[in-house]
Amino acid sequence: MAVKISPLAVVEKGAEIGENVEVAPFAFVGSKAKIGDGSTIGQAARIEGDTTIGSDCRIFSHAVVGSIPQDLKFHGEDVKLIIGDRNTIREFTLLNPGTEGGGGVTKIGDDNLLMGYVHIAHDCIIGNRCILANAATLAGHVVVGDGVVIGGMTPIHQFVKIGDLAMVAGASALNQDVPPYCLAEGNRARLRGLNLTGLRRALEKDAINSLRMGYKELFERGKPLKETAMHLLETSESEYVKKLCRFVLETKRGIPYERKDKRKEEDR
Repeated sequence: MAVKISPLAVVEKGAEIGENVEVAPFAFVGSKAKIGDGSTIGQAARIEGDTTIGSDCRIFSHAVVGSIPQDLKFHGEDVKLIIGDRNTIREFTLLNPGTEGGGGVTKIGDDNLLMGYVHIAHDCIIGNRCILANAATLAGHVVVGDGVVIGGMTPIHQFVKIGDLAMVAGASALNQDVPPYCLAEGNRARLRGLNLTGLRRALEKDAINSLRMGYKELFERGKPLKETAMHLLETSESEYVKKLCRFVLETKRGIPYERKDKRKEEDR
């Protein structure tokens, strides 16, 4: 199938359009945009700025992709938005490119689902196979790993990091880092355990059992967090537990877990 651009769409000169691309009526594609093979741009969607969209992406109606950052420090410098392959970007989403102070690039990986009204702000890095439910909003400089789920109506504070296969429940508010494989929920969000539903879909039983023990040692024994993480990093045979520990040791914003009193726990 050849490129199919509606005569009611606006595709500016200079835009690079791949094979088998469809652009619906009233859509706008700017002069610096690059759209990969097999992608579709829905009715009244806007692709602006230096935006690269991979192959087989679906951009639904009224999405705004690549408009300038909502950052008062932005003064028109050259910045980019890079979107991988097979992403689904639903209605009224808003995706911004990077800023000079954050590296100049917002990057979204492959096979992600961004539901309606999702906002991904400047300088965010999103992995692969993530699901952001309706009206999840990411402030600037957020880093999201692979296989992450963020529930609807959940704001994520700037500079927060969320590890692989983690989940943040809907209607939460997250202002600290969520380690890989964990579940966070609440306002403000706190760790509630492992993301067992996601882990059962992705990992073997032995790996999950190792993570259960590692999580308990880190967050439920009342021991000093960083010291425990260092000990597990040196002694555990599980690469998943080691990854969890490295995240804890490298966090800048802290981990949102309930600190237990070790003496009270021992009295039970």
